[in-house]
Amino acid sequence: MSRSAFVRSTLLLTVATLVSKVLGSVFRIPLQNIAGDHVLGIFSLVYPVYMVALTLSVAGIPIAISKLIADARAKGELSFVKEIYVTASILALLFGISSFLLIYSLSTPLASALGGQSTRLALIVVTATLLVAPYMAVYRGYFQGFEDMKPTAISQVIEQFIRVGLILVIAYYFVQQDFSDATVAGGVMIGSVVGAFTSLIYLRVKYIRSPLRQTLTRKYTLKLFSSWSKQILKLSIPIAIGTITMALINFIDSFTIPYGLRSIGESETGINYLYGIYGRGLSIVQIATVFSTSIVLPLIPLITTKLAEGETQQVRSVIEKTYRMTHLLSWPAAMGLLGLTLPINLALFTDLEGSGVLAILGLSSVFTSLTILSTGILQGMNLAKQAAFIIVCGILMKALCNIYFIQLFGLRGAAFSTLLVYIVLLIINTWYIFKHYPFSIRRKLITKIMIASISMGAVIGVPTLYVSITDWSRVQALLYLLVAMFIGVTIYVLQLYLFNVVNKTDIVKNIPYFSQKGRAEK
Repeated sequence: MSRSAFVRSTLLLTVATLVSKVLGSVFRIPLQNIAGDHVLGIFSLVYPVYMVALTLSVAGIPIAISKLIADARAKGELSFVKEIYVTASILALLFGISSFLLIYSLSTPLASALGGQSTRLALIVVTATLLVAPYMAVYRGYFQGFEDMKPTAISQVIEQFIRVGLILVIAYYFVQQDFSDATVAGGVMIGSVVGAFTSLIYLRVKYIRSPLRQTLTRKYTLKLFSSWSKQILKLSIPIAIGTITMALINFIDSFTIPYGLRSIGESETGINYLYGIYGRGLSIVQIATVFSTSIVLPLIPLITTKLAEGETQQVRSVIEKTYRMTHLLSWPAAMGLLGLTLPINLALFTDLEGSGVLAILGLSSVFTSLTILSTGILQGMNLAKQAAFIIVCGILMKALCNIYFIQLFGLRGAAFSTLLVYIVLLIINTWYIFKHYPFSIRRKLITKIMIASISMGAVIGVPTLYVSITDWSRVQALLYLLVAMFIGVTIYVLQLYLFNVVNKTDIVKNIPYFSQKGRAEK
């Protein structure tokens, strides 16, 4: 595959990841509208547990397989490709079945720790996805090993569309049938299983019809399985550790927030409801961090490649440009969420419950985005172990802060904990990056971006403090949001030009990935 074709293929995967993440974030809003905060609470409690198990079972497999296959192709040893594929398939099935059985056998105590037995059915159903997802990841890695990102991209979009569509349809039907919240939450998890299975079918058909299929040239033995397994695990385990660290923060919330709420006298029903309120804020934060989570995908291998080529100045340039773009997008998003908390809550979630929690989590989104970015940079700099250690320390801090702050401030304490932990993680990550590859932080530029964002947020947000939004309808709140967003974007962009933060050159050229694309095509 030519360099330009590979770049286009990677761009397609990046766009597909962006679409998948948007769908995976936005759907929680209609889910809450259809099924209520109790169901959203159960969903938000259970899903991080599944994501941790999924990450452990899947995360490193596609990259490990793709690297081994690419190495085999480079050496002209295509006979090894089928052996890698078979070994990875066996490992994937073993990981998936083991993870499912482990969670199923521990579902009762896990449910109790999550907030009560009302979460057990949802936990069991969503965990069934582990019987499918690891095997699906093998096919994605296989095609990526041949530098073909298209099957992975299409399968991601298929999986997410089927998953989200079924979640909303099942939620609506079960609510209409007047099923309990626990049953509705369990039912919607079926969408994850069917989405992964549909994606697997697509990938399997694509594989069968593909000219990239290889055949075994020697008998597959236990010795071959052992040899290839060691190589796959050696590559995949560090990747899984580096990937799982961010998921663990949501995982730790699922256990410590219910524990903190229980310690101040909340019942099981109250915990599910309050976690649903907290889930509103998480939905908004996920939408606000879509850019950073998507740009990290091509950023990690880009930095790794530049370091391998000895182009340290290029690495500094990539870091500076990516930080700049993330600041440019994340600060106005955070200030906009903070300023428009009340109309957002009413327009998207039907009432103003938990607006304080949403405001704090909205503000935290800028630090969440920058932490995700800086963690990806550390991984690209071959400092995945250090990045994982930093996040693990953050997880321990999050657990302690959740319990302590909830005692003081109730549910808002969990939001304060999130804000504090991500600020600390960002500071440590940035310091660590700067220590290894000093780059220009450009404090004046960041200050200008912050001033422009804060003033924009004040202009669109202050009026909401002087009107009785409780008397508004959802339509009125939505109209205010649309007008405020237009005014806010206009004010922010004008200030960027006024402060000379941006100029007439296309901002997109400052995104590292796209600048690399342009060079490749030349």
